[in-house]
Amino acid sequence: MKTEAPGLAARRVAADILDGVLRRGRPLDEQIEDQQAMLGIGSLAERDRALVRNIVATALRRLGTLRHVLGAFLERGMPADAPRVEAALLVGATQILFLDVPDHAAVDLSVRLVQADRRAAHYSGLVNAVLRRVTQDGREMSPHLDAAKLDVPEWLLRRWTDVYGEETAHAIARANAQEPALDLTVKEDAPSWAARLRGVTLPTGSVRMVAHGPVSLLPGFSEGAWWVQDAAAALPARLFGDVRGLRIADICAAPGGKTAQLAAMGGQVTAVDRSERRLIRLMENLDRLNLAAETAAVDATEWQPEPFDGVLIDAPCTSTGTIRRHPDIAWLKSEKDLTALCDLQRRLLAKSVDFVKPGGTIVYCTCSLEPEEGEHQIANLLAIEPRLRRQAISLSEIDGIDGIVTADGDLRTLPCLWPNTDPRMGGMDGFFAARLVKA
Repeated sequence: MKTEAPGLAARRVAADILDGVLRRGRPLDEQIEDQQAMLGIGSLAERDRALVRNIVATALRRLGTLRHVLGAFLERGMPADAPRVEAALLVGATQILFLDVPDHAAVDLSVRLVQADRRAAHYSGLVNAVLRRVTQDGREMSPHLDAAKLDVPEWLLRRWTDVYGEETAHAIARANAQEPALDLTVKEDAPSWAARLRGVTLPTGSVRMVAHGPVSLLPGFSEGAWWVQDAAAALPARLFGDVRGLRIADICAAPGGKTAQLAAMGGQVTAVDRSERRLIRLMENLDRLNLAAETAAVDATEWQPEPFDGVLIDAPCTSTGTIRRHPDIAWLKSEKDLTALCDLQRRLLAKSVDFVKPGGTIVYCTCSLEPEEGEHQIANLLAIEPRLRRQAISLSEIDGIDGIVTADGDLRTLPCLWPNTDPRMGGMDGFFAARLVKA
């Protein structure tokens, strides 16, 4: 029986996942976590699984650059009748240009990928020739390209330039091109856990570290001492202040990072999500953390609960602020998605006024850089809802981090904030949050 070349299985899975994102619109995390749809990744050794994630994430972060370099060596463009060719070329070029993989292995295994595909096999010579050109000329070409313009979809870069200015837009693009460190929210004694995990304690109290190996094997995971949550994502729940003994609803709660925060702070939390499957995952996370919350599997726009002391609306959005952690989002979302999502956000905000008691607090947040999903939603709501007023956020509440409180008193973080000499240790997700009080 013929033995498969070492490393080929990992490249095959990487090509499958890339093809799933770029041609079928399947989110990266969904493919990696869906063991039934992606049986290949579950059978790989941990080292190969890490390689798959690295190849795919890097290819998506640098997709524009990769396509530009490959296009320079494709006289007739990418073959339209064999989708596997582009996936194989992207996998090979990613390793050659950005990863520490021997050139001969990157070229040979990509050629084998197309040879194994009936529709693409006759392009194996083309793949071999193009990738050899990448090893010779591509390395000289890529450093001179404008990565910010190439690696961000045109509509996104244009929007960010209009909203934040050209310099900040390019800084956001550069931040998104870097693989970020791992941020953890710790239940207590963050400095001690930072020392144990060889990380650092951020001004916000999160622990930041560079993870080596599976998260589930890190100290403190099985004991439920912490959970993974970007430093920016950990800020909105803090805007409620002291929640001990208060009833708080977390709308659109799964996977549950903010629910866990509120429960750890002493709140009596009800986690609301329309997906029962996502709520099951949320409860599994809370069980590991030894935290408790009630759940409600319901569409929040149709929910009629007894009023709460506080409501957190982590609204569905384009998620453009999380591209540094989820690089597939840049290529899965389009400007057309804004319309439907903004309508849902508007309906959630309008409904939430009835979810909270008089004198209660609403915190609205999105992990989007688009003002239509943040600043504009709050301005529009306040213009038509006399029962609400904005309670401005103070710098002292968020540990005096410069530049993240707007003139209106809302929270606005950007991926390019917190620069660091080690690019992995800088930055945070792009978030918007506003705090409203019911009269």
